[in-house]
Amino acid sequence: NLNTLNFTVQAAAPAYPLCAAWRAGSEGSVFHLAHVLLLLGFMGGSGFYGLLYLLSLLSLGFFCAALWAWTDPCSTEPFLWTFALFCACVAQLLHVSYRLRSVSFDRDFQELYGVLFQRLGVSLTCFGKIVSCCEAQVQVLDRDHCFAVEGKTPIERLSVLLSGRIRVTVNGEFLHYIHPFQFLDSPEWDSLRPSEEGVFQVTLRADAPCRYVSWRRKKLYLLFAKHRYIAKIFALVVRNDIADKLYSLNDKAFDKSGHRYDLRLPSYCHAPGAGADRPDDLLQVPVQGGRTPRERHSQRVEEGAS
Repeated sequence: NLNTLNFTVQAAAPAYPLCAAWRAGSEGSVFHLAHVLLLLGFMGGSGFYGLLYLLSLLSLGFFCAALWAWTDPCSTEPFLWTFALFCACVAQLLHVSYRLRSVSFDRDFQELYGVLFQRLGVSLTCFGKIVSCCEAQVQVLDRDHCFAVEGKTPIERLSVLLSGRIRVTVNGEFLHYIHPFQFLDSPEWDSLRPSEEGVFQVTLRADAPCRYVSWRRKKLYLLFAKHRYIAKIFALVVRNDIADKLYSLNDKAFDKSGHRYDLRLPSYCHAPGAGADRPDDLLQVPVQGGRTPRERHSQRVEEGAS
């Protein structure tokens, strides 16, 4: 009776059907636009603005990919994945935008960042830590008021002039001017170790109403201990400022005979012949209480050059 039974056996369909033939047409303009945007997005740079560029294009790219997947009724999983990635990129974009807004500064600190720190590649986040160390406060110095008095004012801070002009004198003798975005006390700062104390050997008086930013020594050294990168940045800008001051002093330093004195060389002026070795050709600078920190730093530069 088994012969009377009629069985028809059909081959089971494969779980993952193979591609029988390539599609005749392309996937459409939205599909290609999505991948072009993704390509451009991954070419973004670093930093806050680089992240904004990257996440903006990635969001647009994943959104276009989600639109393309939505048009195909058989592609539920591609749509869900691309839409989830679109939402993640948008959320990250909003987060970065908020952080960028949170590290915005006043006009004075924006100018300080652009002149001293931006050219060194310091990020806004890192600069925000520098600004918070001085509590984002700008100090004011009226005309003819002294920022420091020689032999009296202790060296306990590091300051940058934002506007105005400061006259530097020693025993009443003019040395040089300090202009905006130059340090007021960089030689004094560099002449002392963190554990040492000292007083100014020069007088700094305002020639016009001045505005400046100051960092306390102890707070700044604590910041350096936590962030070695910031310590290296400050060492670079401070010593560059000292070099500029030394060159400005070199342009104004003359001996009794009228010959220019080069601070980078030993204590003899550039006089021709044997006259250069005479004691009366030495640069005469009145000093109170020994050499000033600016002179000690000059000697340190001379020894390093030799």
